[in-house]
Amino acid sequence: MTDSTTPTVVLVHGAFADAASWTGVIAELQEHGVPVVAPPNPLRGLASDAAYIASVAAQIDGPVVLVGHSYGGAIITVAGATANVVGLVYVAAYVLDDGESLGELQGRFPESPLGANLRPSAYPVEGADPAVEVTIAPEAFPEIFAADVPAEVTKVLAVAQRPLAAGAFTETAATAAWKAKPSWALIATGDQAINPDVQRFGAKRAGATAVEAEGASHAVAVSRPKDVADLIREAVRATSA
Repeated sequence: MTDSTTPTVVLVHGAFADAASWTGVIAELQEHGVPVVAPPNPLRGLASDAAYIASVAAQIDGPVVLVGHSYGGAIITVAGATANVVGLVYVAAYVLDDGESLGELQGRFPESPLGANLRPSAYPVEGADPAVEVTIAPEAFPEIFAADVPAEVTKVLAVAQRPLAAGAFTETAATAAWKAKPSWALIATGDQAINPDVQRFGAKRAGATAVEAEGASHAVAVSRPKDVADLIREAVRATSA
């Protein structure tokens, strides 16, 4: 059982995935009585995605811990400024500074194999020219995104990808909530999508309590849900009134 002072965990998925990627983590949290919500991340741009997640958090009665995977880390960095957000958890994620973009942060480190394996396509925008979105080439998806996930699962994940608007790579963060709120980070040391050093740098800059999942792929929430849930529960305990 939980009480009104126990934060609700809001799980924010990143690009090339959906809320189902949190299934194992949700099960672990529910088993321990932690209230949890896993909304869809629109993946259309940093400001608009963060505004959506902020609205989800703001409508929850009581404190909230935001958890972001991958690009979802950039989202919670901005959305975390919402008044009832009391903590941030980054899972194999980007931890931006205010005024910084994904491209700028990545550009400080050797590029991962992700960039060379992104496939662009067009999507319609009302009242404007079509825009570009990207997915991972299906044949490269298992190695880059989920190398420690069973092959029969990665075959499904590869064709069920949620595309990310290409403009999200250059859009800058309006604020960095970690400057005012406590944060935690899980570093996936076998990540082929986000260089683990990018994850380490962001976590250190934010003063996050960091743990490393040795050899874990980018899809660490799928392959090691207990490890991810354990860190989230640590954040919940620390931020409970």
